[in-house]
Amino acid sequence: MAVDAALLAKFYPLDKLGAECIEQLAKEAEQTEVGKGSVLFRAGDTDDHTLYVAAGVVRGDYPDGKSKSTDGSSLQGRYALGDLQPRRFTATVESLTATLIRLDRRYAEKVMIFDQLTKSPNFRHYAEDPGGNRWVFRLLHNRALHKMPTGAVERLFQRLEEVIAIKDQIIVREGDEADYFYVLKEGSAQVSKQIDGRDSVVAYLVRGDTFGEDALLTKSVRNATVSMKTDGKLMRLSTKDFAEILTPPVVDWVNPAKASELSKAGAQVLDVRTPEEFDEAAIKGALNISLLNLRDRIDELDRTRPVIVYCNTGERSAAAAFILGKVGFEAYALQGGLAAMMKQR
Repeated sequence: MAVDAALLAKFYPLDKLGAECIEQLAKEAEQTEVGKGSVLFRAGDTDDHTLYVAAGVVRGDYPDGKSKSTDGSSLQGRYALGDLQPRRFTATVESLTATLIRLDRRYAEKVMIFDQLTKSPNFRHYAEDPGGNRWVFRLLHNRALHKMPTGAVERLFQRLEEVIAIKDQIIVREGDEADYFYVLKEGSAQVSKQIDGRDSVVAYLVRGDTFGEDALLTKSVRNATVSMKTDGKLMRLSTKDFAEILTPPVVDWVNPAKASELSKAGAQVLDVRTPEEFDEAAIKGALNISLLNLRDRIDELDRTRPVIVYCNTGERSAAAAFILGKVGFEAYALQGGLAAMMKQR
């Protein structure tokens, strides 16, 4: 159920946000009705959402036997329900029903940081016109940036540089060296690749979409050409700034022991090396899709299961995990590459 922005604005610290940011969070928030006895979370749980009790009563039971209740109609109900991680108590609905508001914690924190930045007279990336900040909210919602610490958001906006682009302008060319990471601020673009000696359009980009990160992560040449379909504006981040701000947090790494546990629990194992490397040595049961072809063959993977990605050194697997995370997969890159996993087995 959609959430009314006016309702969301009653909660702390959301009540301090500007109207545009509140409306954006309201679009992403989820409102649910749950019955008596429903367990919302348990002590020791770690999760990615913030809960508010809009109506009803929720009891919190601590491991030491203490308990407390949160009533949505009280002042205490304005605060998030036990938002510390890991959760310190088990939350159970005590009233006949309860109305809950759920927010993605990481996204909400990033929006709050952006709201604070816009209040600074020196902030360069805020647009007064309606819809002018749509690219910002879409960028902050990008799954590839989901794990970026909130402290890095300010640095990201400080380092982003705006450039003007015109229709048919080639921004990056397949085979060229990587230099920048891009965000499409205004306008639209298309992605094309050389297939059987011909340029073939493989994707379209709109405001808030990102491109150019693959080559930066793998320290390789561009794997596609991006050209403007319309006049527009781009925000770009240099190779150095990308490495400092975005690269560290965007990929989840697992060691061989954890990878083995995930595999036994049903995770897919993906080898992103070339077919020749795969034929020489590979992990038993792994699917081989080279990094170069991953975007074209991504539908061969099961989106309902985690993916463990490996290569020889970790650079290609990091790029692949980034690509998969960007389109909604739970993806992990294997530390130490093939040799480490083979030794573990």
